[in-house]
Amino acid sequence: MTERPRIEVTIAAPIDEVWRALREKDRIRHWHGWDAPGLDDEIDLIYFQGFAEDAQARTLGVQEGDHIVLEPAGEGTKVTLTRAPRGVSPEWDAYYDDITEGWATFLQQLRFHVERQPDAPRRTAFFAGTTAGAPPLVTELGLDEVATRPAGSAYRATLAGQHVGGEVWFRSSHQLGLTVDAWGEGLLVVAFMPPGEQKPDGAAMAVLSTFGLDEAAYAELNERWAAWWGPRYPAPAEPIPGTEA
Repeated sequence: MTERPRIEVTIAAPIDEVWRALREKDRIRHWHGWDAPGLDDEIDLIYFQGFAEDAQARTLGVQEGDHIVLEPAGEGTKVTLTRAPRGVSPEWDAYYDDITEGWATFLQQLRFHVERQPDAPRRTAFFAGTTAGAPPLVTELGLDEVATRPAGSAYRATLAGQHVGGEVWFRSSHQLGLTVDAWGEGLLVVAFMPPGEQKPDGAAMAVLSTFGLDEAAYAELNERWAAWWGPRYPAPAEPIPGTEA
């Protein structure tokens, strides 16, 4: 039997607080996905339709068998998500790895929400594109050295023309997360997949979570990133699966 992928995140907050962030729609909007017209419908579909919840045990089963468990970890909470087996939903098997990477992003955004921005509304910018013939996204952003530092390390960098600082939030095989002071202590998550057999065009993604920016500052950020992103990682002919949130 193929081993089911597991994603583990430890959050510096009591288990009851993390559970509320998983079960209250207004809180889920602060960390799941990114701003898009279909976000509320997606939240309802994943977390409140066809789910299996044991509130006392702090476990939650969602969408075709993905299983989330919360456990005390010292003064914090360990969140473990175990993916459903391949074959449970054959029509989604082609996107199995994309969904796994999506969960890795969302759980880190959950941790950031609970630990850093539990009350502030977020506003996001989202970019996705293909990678054929393009350098790795971390390299193109000038973050190769930053990406070697352990989580919690301070950094300074220039992101799409803006001088910023913060700390390394997380690093995985295909993703890098950084807090960004200039975005109201926001969060940047970037992901990069080179072209391969299942993804002939590859895939790149960036989620920019911002807090407290006024309309002019948010518009400037979005426009600057769009101008930087488009020539490097052009949009695919069809939407990249998992980027519709």
